[in-house]
Amino acid sequence: MRETTYFTLAALQHGPLHGYAIIQRVSELSGERVRLATGTLYTALDRLTTAGHIRVASEEIVNGRARRSYELTPHGRTALQEQARVYAEAARIVPLTRSVVRPA
Repeated sequence: MRETTYFTLAALQHGPLHGYAIIQRVSELSGERVRLATGTLYTALDRLTTAGHIRVASEEIVNGRARRSYELTPHGRTALQEQARVYAEAARIVPLTRSVVRPA
């Protein structure tokens, strides 16, 4: 799973959000490391919807445009949790403190 996909799913873990709110939440969750462009986000949302990870929770018209809110499906929540476990296991491999390497 790509990092952008992981953070997009993570953004939806506490409830439905519309596109702009997803962009903001992804940036926040990633410590502003992942910044989604609008086109990238909507391509990802289409892909995640097709894969069954998310679904449209609601749709309303705002300023003459459709605003869709998306939510995780049970399948998406499982995929997010599995990826979180993979990242946690990978993080354990590399210590976060510096160690001094001494010549033998």
